Amino acid sequence: MNILAIKGTVKLGLKSLWMHKLRSTLTTLGIVFGVCSVIAMLAIGEGASREAQAAIARLGSTNLIIETVQPQQTQTSTEQTVNRYGLTYDDAESIRNTFAHLEVTVPIREIPSQARYLTRKTAVKVIGTVPWYNEVAPVRLLRGRFLSSTDLHRNLSVCVIDEQLVDKLFAFEDPIGKLLKIADSVYEVVGVSAESMGDTLTAGTQKGIAAALSSGVAGNVYMPLTTAKTRFSEMTGSFGGNTRNMEIVELQKIIVKVNSNEEVLPTHALLDGLLKRIHNNKQDYHIEVPLELLEEAARQTRIFSIVLGSIAAISLLVGGIGIMNIMLATVSERTREIGIRRALGAKKTDIIFQFLAETLLLTLAGGLLGVLLGSVIPYVVTKFSDVETVITGLSLILAFGISALIGVTFGMYPAWHAANMNPIESLRHE
Repeated sequence: MNILAIKGTVKLGLKSLWMHKLRSTLTTLGIVFGVCSVIAMLAIGEGASREAQAAIARLGSTNLIIETVQPQQTQTSTEQTVNRYGLTYDDAESIRNTFAHLEVTVPIREIPSQARYLTRKTAVKVIGTVPWYNEVAPVRLLRGRFLSSTDLHRNLSVCVIDEQLVDKLFAFEDPIGKLLKIADSVYEVVGVSAESMGDTLTAGTQKGIAAALSSGVAGNVYMPLTTAKTRFSEMTGSFGGNTRNMEIVELQKIIVKVNSNEEVLPTHALLDGLLKRIHNNKQDYHIEVPLELLEEAARQTRIFSIVLGSIAAISLLVGGIGIMNIMLATVSERTREIGIRRALGAKKTDIIFQFLAETLLLTLAGGLLGVLLGSVIPYVVTKFSDVETVITGLSLILAFGISALIGVTFGMYPAWHAANMNPIESLRHE
């Protein structure tokens, strides 16, 4: 079939569709909404994926996060008990000395407390750490400075607060140089950092976020680990009936950073072996591997996108069935026309191409409109909600390609049916 014949067939198809504008429009809507839903679903899935992966990535793909966990209690005595568990300063020193390939080792102590400035006060989370903390959990400074080696070695009473705490306590004042009272001591504010949820994203990421939001904590206060060690007791107590339990925990976390992703899993196994030996197999720590979380998030994303895409593809399938139904009705209406064309020398392939061209015109028009509408809906979703959406070029090509494939697939049978009609009986059809 030459170019002129193809052009003539397409013109004939357009003319036939234009003669039944309402029917053609309604038939196309099935493809429009199908393509639109595929693009919107994939955009929502991709947005959720990137948001989750970005949250996990803030932990650092080359980091290993060791956390203190409370072991199961087996003692039921009514007497006072002192339970010592979790990570220690010696653990951090042993890790630093044992693994020469580690870039940094960051011990962290977290203490819930209360901060006061003048008459304003609020609950805070004190993070006692080292100056190189921002190498494993980047702290974006808005003004001032972060902790220094001098602060650490001299146990200076200085702190860095996040902008959320600034809004809560200092209102319109510049907090740099101001004195902030935390518990029973006074600290000079030397820096202000951007608000970050990165510190809560540890073992049980969702639980960490939920706990931070529900605890009433206004923000984070960073201070030298040595200062936190001397100013805050490592012992906490709980009372219940005749039982008085005291707990001693030195460190809540130790974060280590390796040189590359390839070293993460081998280092994880070596760290676990070292800590098991030091802790005598006591299950009072947990090692979180952000790289594994990222890989799991990517896997979940693929499953999520497949599920959403499959659901949306059902509407495309329904649209394809609608097109097949209309094209079969069209073939029935134009039986005499088919007989005349066959009598004048038209081949079966000419008849097939004629009806297939009409089907493709319907589906391609619906696909284009669906791509346009599908590109708008994610923007509207993001505009009026907190849901992040991301439209990828692959999703547009995929949705449009599927619509064209459906046109060929569901248009083939009506075209084949028309081509295989008996010409004589077709001419007699009224």
